[in-house]
Amino acid sequence: MDARAKTGVSIRSATKRYGPVVALDDVSLDIAPGEFVSLLGPSGSGKTTLLGILGGFVQPTSGAVWVGERDVTFVPPHKRNIGIVFQNYALFPHMTVGENVAFPLRARREPKASWPKKVADALAMVELSGYESRNISQLSGGQRQRVALARAMVFEPQLILMDEPLSALDKQLRETMQIELRRLHRKLGATIINVTHDQREALTMSDRVAVLKDGRLVQIDTPERLYDRPCDAFVASFIGEATLLDVSRAGDDAVRLGDAVLRTAHRLPRGEKLLLAVQTEKLVIDGGDVHPGANRLSCRVTEVLYQGESLRVFASLGDGTAISLRQPGSHEARRRIPSPGAQMTVALDPQDTIVVSA
Repeated sequence: MDARAKTGVSIRSATKRYGPVVALDDVSLDIAPGEFVSLLGPSGSGKTTLLGILGGFVQPTSGAVWVGERDVTFVPPHKRNIGIVFQNYALFPHMTVGENVAFPLRARREPKASWPKKVADALAMVELSGYESRNISQLSGGQRQRVALARAMVFEPQLILMDEPLSALDKQLRETMQIELRRLHRKLGATIINVTHDQREALTMSDRVAVLKDGRLVQIDTPERLYDRPCDAFVASFIGEATLLDVSRAGDDAVRLGDAVLRTAHRLPRGEKLLLAVQTEKLVIDGGDVHPGANRLSCRVTEVLYQGESLRVFASLGDGTAISLRQPGSHEARRRIPSPGAQMTVALDPQDTIVVSA
């Protein structure tokens, strides 16, 4: 990949209306050269519309899209120098792997003598060297996904767009491909924008994640900050397994939950109505070895569910408020979990005590 692939993207006040329906509402977003950004949100959030505007398949009602120093808002897709990986790969079954990867070169009328080396280089990037003569039907799902990626990269595009490229794979292969794609991105340094509804995929693969809701950009941040510092109740509930509990202000750095006062290491948001966002894996069963500065809650175990690599423990606070926590599935962790009906104390570090505005 040459320097052209390392081109930034700027989306400025992009809006798309379909009659009275606003599919995208005044979204602005800057993506750095070589950055991997995922657009994450539920169905109808506007992420696919935004990807369509970036690819030239959808024209915005207003706003602009810049790729590098070029305004491409109304430039047709085939003149944008953008590689695209679709959800269903969109490979040609009657062509070999090499012919599929060479197709963008043919469409752009590049000299035929340059095709073999460019195809070989693209396949080497995705670790499929020597597969040029294979039929598409001979490939696994993961290999087809990599062929689609090689085809998107073969003409050295300024930008690569991915539309849920892993959604058709089974769970284990999908998780393997997430790691492979992350490694490949680091190797190439290409600018990639990926659409997904899978939060784990977004957190695993991305430098930053943009969360959309009802056509608006709610928050864009690194995976760590997005998970640990959600900006509002929607992001807190959408990312991870958070239980949102009503709390009241109890000072500059504390909230009251029932009879308990919980300290937080973060600035409390403005507003009267506050919610405590409790991530299931941030709660720890207090066996006397938890940090003395942690917040503590007394509760009664109501149910324990074995889920393979982890256990989901449901409990009830003194006022009946339901909470849940996730514990490792090891035998040692299981021994720490009381039986249903028993009392236990759970601890929450102030750094993990996240309060958001309702």
